[in-house]
Amino acid sequence: MNIFCTPLINRMLEFENYIIRPLVLEDLDEFFNLIETNRERLNDFFAGIVSKTKNIEATRVFLKEVIKKQESKQYFAFVVVDNTTNKLMAFIDLKNIDWTIPKTEIGCFTDKKISGKGITTKAIKTFLDYSFNHFKFKKIYLRTHHSNKAAQTLAEKCGFELEGIIRMDYKTTSGKIIDLMYYGLINNK
Repeated sequence: MNIFCTPLINRMLEFENYIIRPLVLEDLDEFFNLIETNRERLNDFFAGIVSKTKNIEATRVFLKEVIKKQESKQYFAFVVVDNTTNKLMAFIDLKNIDWTIPKTEIGCFTDKKISGKGITTKAIKTFLDYSFNHFKFKKIYLRTHHSNKAAQTLAEKCGFELEGIIRMDYKTTSGKIIDLMYYGLINNK
């Protein structure tokens, strides 16, 4: 089956009381609220998303860009939805995709209401299986700052291995250029 002709998720990924599905334009208000509620804690390390979602209209433009990039297989954005409340609880994206390897970077953030409860770890494990099987990635990596202990713990719980530290690798929203820790996960199937 050609992955370029198949829908992103032809069935919703489920775990516990949550589903993972592609981010869609109809998520505008909920997505903006998720960002707005968590903006302060996302500010430095989700610079692109934070800067492109300053108000509802800017968020609409951002979502349209995301959908266009998904259609061209350059970028994929997903949300974790609470099945009981239908609220967006987390965001997961696949970016910096290199189809020649094939590999991608995974990013995620969780609503502060569920942070630290293990939900993100379960979501990422479910999503990694899907990404390796559906997209046929050979490698998925994530980058994080040494101060983000939660991301480091998440990476390790999900089987990623620390591959190294890349110096002067990321510019925060405040303009500071920082080092990042690189974690990689190889698909041995």
